[in-house]
Amino acid sequence: MNPFEMVVLIVAIVAIANVFRAKYGVIRRGKGEEFRNPSTDAENRQLREELRTLKERVATLERIATDDSTALDREIERLRDR
Repeated sequence: MNPFEMVVLIVAIVAIANVFRAKYGVIRRGKGEEFRNPSTDAENRQLREELRTLKERVATLERIATDDSTALDREIERLRDR
């Protein structure tokens, strides 16, 4: 095998490896590689939104629990009107 054939073979191997990497969603960051799954990304977005909503609800409940009784009555009525 002459040097020209070896260079062509190495370039072909690298190109095929890049095609497989793109097909299976492997992304390179730093020293490691990780797999990216589009369905997991969508699930992560949904879970983050649910977490944000739950944090808002907990904050509202904490505010209701620590207020005095008149403020508590107003807050309950305000939440009922929503």
